[in-house]
This record gives sequence, structure tokens and C-alpha cells, in this order.
Amino acid sequence: MKPREKTPELELSLINDTSWSLKKQEADKYTLILFYRGHHCPVCRKQLEEVKENLSRLMERGIHVIAISMDSEEKAKKSGKEWDIAELPIGFGLSKEQAKEWGLYLSQGINDKEPELFSEPGMFLIKTDQTLYFSSVQTMPFTRPKMDDVIQAVDYIENKQYPARGEA
Repeated sequence: MKPREKTPELELSLINDTSWSLKKQEADKYTLILFYRGHHCPVCRKQLEEVKENLSRLMERGIHVIAISMDSEEKAKKSGKEWDIAELPIGFGLSKEQAKEWGLYLSQGINDKEPELFSEPGMFLIKTDQTLYFSSVQTMPFTRPKMDDVIQAVDYIENKQYPARGEA
């Protein structure tokens, strides 16, 4: 998937017993999808808590946010309950095929705390026409983009009408 290309469709259940669909998003400017490794990942918890702390700043900029994992409903709801992320929409049940379609790396668990299979982190900023503007896909749980950096980037993008890059 390249910038300016249409992203894959994505529909998932949320931990609040509703559903979410990318094509039904009505964000003013962007949808920010954060794929996270799952309940077993303390780095994911820290990232999602940071996102929650910045949710109002993101929404002020016309950005809808969702966090998604391959976790089961039970594990995803456990994250929602134990982590400080109540305001953040949390999707679960991402399939192996969907993860691959989004270009996410897959890992097999290496200890009894990790699931048998899970996706590594990814961040996708998607325009209202469902085309990709920005993505960051990782092979490890470390060094994820910070929300302050993402917000500053969106401000720059909007102020300078900076085009999506990397499509060549």
C-alpha cells in the first residue's frame, strides 16, 4: 500500500459492543488507525495511554482514532478495563489476512504471556476519501511515533497543504 492509494476496507467489533467500519468514518480530515500488539504488550499500553491523553487534541484537528489488535474479545476488553484508555475506541479480532493486507508484520509468541500469533505495531493516517496519507509499520514493539510528533506533523500538513509523499 502506497500513499495516495485507497486503503483496504476494514470492519471490526469494538469492546463497547458496537462495530466500526473505516468506510463509515465521518472524520473532518483524517482517521488514525493504530494497530497494536495486544494485551500482553506493555509498550502498547503506554502508547495507547498517550493517545488517550491526546485524544482531544487529535479530535480538534478533525482526526478520528481507533486502536486495533488481533486480540480476542476477552483480551481486548481486559485491556480496556485495566489500561487507562476508556475514551479510546478499541477494535479486536483483526485476522491474519487483514493484518497482511495492511502490510503489518506478524510474530509468533515466544513465551506463555504472548499469544500464538499477533501483529506488530502500525500507524496509518487516512484521509476522508480513504486514501493513505502516512504510515509507520514496525517489526518490533519499540520506537513508535509519539503523539506530539504526529500532531505537529498534521498541523504542518494542514498549514502548508503538504502532499502525501512516498508514492513513487
